[in-house]
Amino acid sequence: MEILDGKKISNQIKEEIAVEVAQMKERGEKVPHLAAVLVGNDGASLTYVGSKVRSCKKIGFESTLIHLPEDTSEEALLQQVHDLNNNPDIDGYIVQLPLPKHIDEEKVLMAVDADKDVDGFHPTNFGKMALEMETFISATPFGIMELLRRYNVDISGKHAVVIGRSHIVGRPISILMSQKGKPGNATVTLTHSRTTDIKSLTQQADIVVSALGVPNFLKADMVKEGAVIIDVGITRVSDESREKGYYITGDVDYENVSKKASYITPVPGGVGPMTIAMLLKNTLLARERHKSKRA
Repeated sequence: MEILDGKKISNQIKEEIAVEVAQMKERGEKVPHLAAVLVGNDGASLTYVGSKVRSCKKIGFESTLIHLPEDTSEEALLQQVHDLNNNPDIDGYIVQLPLPKHIDEEKVLMAVDADKDVDGFHPTNFGKMALEMETFISATPFGIMELLRRYNVDISGKHAVVIGRSHIVGRPISILMSQKGKPGNATVTLTHSRTTDIKSLTQQADIVVSALGVPNFLKADMVKEGAVIIDVGITRVSDESREKGYYITGDVDYENVSKKASYITPVPGGVGPMTIAMLLKNTLLARERHKSKRA
């Protein structure tokens, strides 16, 4: 069994980007600038955005954090999005999800300029990804594919089962794994809450990607010997015996499933760090795109 170490690979990617940024500075060129909009004080969102800001500083990106109160109106948030769309200094930005319940997430994401949508959530970018055109790929699926590529995990001709059909992870990763390329060419089954007998499908799978958000959902008796296991789930579980009052766990019963897997991602330290690394990669691509437009 080999651990797919997202922390290690994400640090390699950051180092590669940092070299490119240093060369830009030497040439007197504009460095990439990533902005993040955070509404409210959701604990997980604060942690995630804070990590993005620190990563930007580490690799030499410019970064801007726009932290708005929980009661920010939809209109005010849309104005902020409009301002970022029209700010030539900002190469890419994200609107951190989830948003407060009184704000229509879809309306906000639709308002983001597709050329600055480094999260890859805009329908234009999703559509281009599905058609195998150059675009911003949603950071988590992008990170999974990069992790498989860097560990030389061959998925061609293999049966992959994806658990979860979200537009952010499940659906895009099912498309990416089936596309031509390396890694790619897998035969993919997309499962969800209405799928009957998921266990019978995962038992046949060479690769299982679980993006469900249910702690320890995938048990050892649900996977076959030698399967590749990608755990996208990340859940805070309350535990008063711990200093923080909680612990982080994934969708996979790691202790037992890891004994059968050929490759497995840990939680934390697997897919999570890759998501941030690929967001930075997308910002670098956005800067190149805007540079060619300005030229």
